Parts: sequence; C-alpha cells; structure tokens
Amino acid sequence: MKRRTLPTAAAFAAATALLLTACGGGDDSSADGDQIAGTGKESARPSKSAEPAAPQQDKPDGVDVSLPADMNLVFDWDKPEDENEAAAMDDAANFFRAIYHGVDKRSAEDASVVAYATGAGLHYAQTQVKAWIDGGWTATGTLRHYDATTRSAGNGSSVEVAFCADSGKFFGKEVKTGKVLTTEPSIEDFDYYKIIMVKVPTSDTLWQASKVFVETKAAKCQ
Repeated sequence: MKRRTLPTAAAFAAATALLLTACGGGDDSSADGDQIAGTGKESARPSKSAEPAAPQQDKPDGVDVSLPADMNLVFDWDKPEDENEAAAMDDAANFFRAIYHGVDKRSAEDASVVAYATGAGLHYAQTQVKAWIDGGWTATGTLRHYDATTRSAGNGSSVEVAFCADSGKFFGKEVKTGKVLTTEPSIEDFDYYKIIMVKVPTSDTLWQASKVFVETKAAKCQ
C-alpha cells in the first residue's frame, strides 16, 4: 500500500503515521514486527522470460479475489520457467489482490487474506486492510507491479518474489463521500517489494506470503 493514497491534511496525520509504520519507514526491521522495511540483497532474474502473467482472475484456487471496476491491479511481468517460481509469483499477485479485496469488503479477516498469507505475511496484510478501514478509505485507480524477479530457496518450498510497484495513478477514496484523495507525482509513488512465498504443505498449487519487505521511495523503480 502506498503512502500517496493517504490524505495529506493535518487532520489525518495520525492515520498516516499508522500506515507508514505498517508499510515501512526506511529502517531495517522485518515484517515479523510492525516495521516493514527493505532488504539489500538482489534477487536473481529468471533465466528466460516466458509468457506474460495471466490476467487477473476472480477465483484462483477457488478463492474470491475479485475487485471493483475502478480498482485495477496490474502485474506487468513475465513468468519464470521454473514451475514453483511461476506458481509463487502468481500467488504473490493474488496476495495483493486479496489485500485490496479485504479493503473493498471492509474486513481484515476476509477469506482471501487468510488464504494467501501466513505468519508475518498475514500480520502485514491484516495491518494494511485495518488501516484503510480505520481511515474510512477504499482505493481507486491503477496500481502497477513490474520488474519482477524470483529466487528459490531451500528444498523448493520457499520462493522470494521481488518487484517494483508504481502507485502514481492509485489513490485513496473516502467511503462515505466518494472523494478521491489525489496527490502530486513524486518519489513516494514507488516501492520495491520482496515477498517470501511458502508452499502450503496440503496443496499442490497454493503458495502463501510468509514475510513482506518493502523499500519505500525506491528510486530504482522509477
């Protein structure tokens, strides 16, 4: 979630601080706590680009991650050849769809959030959803994700999915009034994420976000 989706008026300063803490403020804390920050080690790029990421699905894995027409999440990336990495990348996208599905449905306990997250990843997702709900906002516009890389770890049950996000055309919207909270374009539009995806032992296809790291004001994503 981007800071620029929040109103800049002083009346909302406390809520803004909450969201910055949830999304990361620039120090080196992990998603195990409330501070979410970036990590320094780059992922290896896929050896070869495959087909573009599939278009957004309403019910991948039988889980509803549908979004309203004015809330558009774009995943502009190519899948890696490795089957596990490709599946983890797909569900990293579904993890973010689930967050905004929860925002739209006004529930941090939404089934989609629980389906695509676990551990610190679940804490992160629920923190984001609750902050939007507490602020009285939903989201509108286009949130673009791009320049994705993947890297397998251990025995193949864990995959790091890293990517940039541009929220320059994605804004908060007051639920009660419908007012869109726009801001001027800036470096704050760009984040760099690293998501640790783990394979669910009881499923052949489902991956969950277990840790989330985000570098805000990410110049490398411009």
